[in-house]
Amino acid sequence: MTYKKEFIEFLIECNALKFGEFELKSGRIAPYFINTGMFDTGRKIKKLGFFYAKALQEHFSDDFDGIYGPAYKGIPLCISTAQALSDMGKERGYVFNRKEAKTYADKSLVVGMALTHATRLILVDDVITSGKAIRESLVTLKSCNNPVVKGIVISVNREERGKTEQNALKEVEQILGIPIYSIVTITDIKRYLHNKTIDNKIIIDNHMLARIDAYLEEYGALN
Repeated sequence: MTYKKEFIEFLIECNALKFGEFELKSGRIAPYFINTGMFDTGRKIKKLGFFYAKALQEHFSDDFDGIYGPAYKGIPLCISTAQALSDMGKERGYVFNRKEAKTYADKSLVVGMALTHATRLILVDDVITSGKAIRESLVTLKSCNNPVVKGIVISVNREERGKTEQNALKEVEQILGIPIYSIVTITDIKRYLHNKTIDNKIIIDNHMLARIDAYLEEYGALN
């Protein structure tokens, strides 16, 4: 079993991936919902860090010095990913931004590893919609010696279109000029879980698959 398949089962185990009827922030009614706030114990966040670490290795090999996580959700992600990499024999730093600037002692805008213009960072986040948090992070990093941001890794690519027919992630990717990768895509999820039984329950039956396909037919990206 690949780490991607393991991650999909982990999403189900943690109840972070649900199927039904959900109104999204965009107003769309989706047949699935991803809630990364369900990784709420030490075991879960440690394991989540492992999957991010595997994705970082797949897409960037060893070509980075540290992991950056935008506050607040990105904080446990960058720390757990750095810990997982260390367990794999890859020692890397981590850093995250402060939401509120300190007015005393250390007034740095970030917490964690020291940054220089030559530091190579990978940004980790749960999901990306508009890319607002990432853009804010890039502004912060520019004022912290402007390290090199090599790419971004998120948990799930919903493969939905943004303001155009293009994948919303691709739109953000082009705006930022930084490659974005996901651990899995919604296509990976539906293919793996279709008619698969987990804990004596079929996760995506034919009816749910038809609903997902219909949703993606309406809101899915062309590329």
